[in-house]
Amino acid sequence: MQILRGIIMGILSGDQKQEPMHYGEVFSTWSYLSAAKSMIAGYETFYNHAGDVDLRKFLENSINQSKREIEEIEVLLKENGIGLPPSPPERPEANVASIPAGARFNDPEIAMAASRDIATGLVTCSQIIGQCTREDIATMFGQFHIQKAALGGALLRINKEKGWLVPPPLHMSVPELSHA
Repeated sequence: MQILRGIIMGILSGDQKQEPMHYGEVFSTWSYLSAAKSMIAGYETFYNHAGDVDLRKFLENSINQSKREIEEIEVLLKENGIGLPPSPPERPEANVASIPAGARFNDPEIAMAASRDIATGLVTCSQIIGQCTREDIATMFGQFHIQKAALGGALLRINKEKGWLVPPPLHMSVPELSHA
């Protein structure tokens, strides 16, 4: 009974940190954290394969943004008594020239994968925002969404400048022919 009264008082107090996370918030934040940790490992590998200076800088920015997100989510989960997912080991830095051409990701492939990840991240942040009852968690993911959108814009610019953007087929309307 004391626990239930504490939960109700947390919800009614207006103090978000006193309000318990519901199962959806726990699962979504934990899953997002796990994916962010994996993404860092992947982007460290992509960094080793990337030859383009602008793409390497973009990957550095993405890794740093993910590290900041991880820190925030870990604090939230720890404060709520939730165990953290494991972190993959940090990837050592390698010289791109030492990776054989046939075994190397090329720059347009890396950019395409990063574009896909940003799109997925935007949708995931929106889903988490939509399921939140705690405004502090919704606000945190709103900030992540804004930051991802900015990264997406920067990557789109890089893709266009480098000629890596592969647009889908363009639909051109054909004027109807008169049957006179």
